Amino acid sequence: MVQTIVSALVVYISTNIDDFLILMVIFSQNDSRKRMKGIVAGQYLGMGIIVTFSIFAAYVINLIPQAWVIGLLGLIPLFLGIRVALKREEREDEDVFEKMEARGANQLFWTVALITIASGGDNLGIYIPYFTSLTWPETMVTLIIFVVSIAILCYISYRLSKITLISEIIEKYQRMIVSLVFVGLGIYIMVENGTIQTLVGW
Repeated sequence: MVQTIVSALVVYISTNIDDFLILMVIFSQNDSRKRMKGIVAGQYLGMGIIVTFSIFAAYVINLIPQAWVIGLLGLIPLFLGIRVALKREEREDEDVFEKMEARGANQLFWTVALITIASGGDNLGIYIPYFTSLTWPETMVTLIIFVVSIAILCYISYRLSKITLISEIIEKYQRMIVSLVFVGLGIYIMVENGTIQTLVGW
């Protein structure tokens, strides 16, 4: 149980550092209570859609009998981690502002949800292989951790959006943190499913 909780936290945090930065930018531009509720609700909706799709895909993929084949999905986060480490810096904050201005303040809820989904490609690459290695009880625990983590993410993002120094430091080392965690997670998935052992045995 403890291992499931820890792994769920690691997976959630590693895949939502970009959302963390985006939320800080959005919160810094929206101080009213109504708008803050819309931001939080939008984040929940966006993540809910991503997680639901991931679980469905994981269930279908998990019908494959050979565990080591499933472990090959660990190549996805491994690839993403390497790609994050090598790619150029992107101005995600500018993209957020452009989307918010285009849709209008009254659609903040949908804007946050759509941004979350649009930036969820990497999340799917991590969540699908991750959920394949979980039993249904472990999946339920993971979902609870995700629900609580979203609330914590939004709260911390709001608080830190007012502290310029902290946000700059996080943004500066974002790629290094994400790449290390993704690569580690990819290797973990492959080892857990016996993929590396099988391939080396060949």
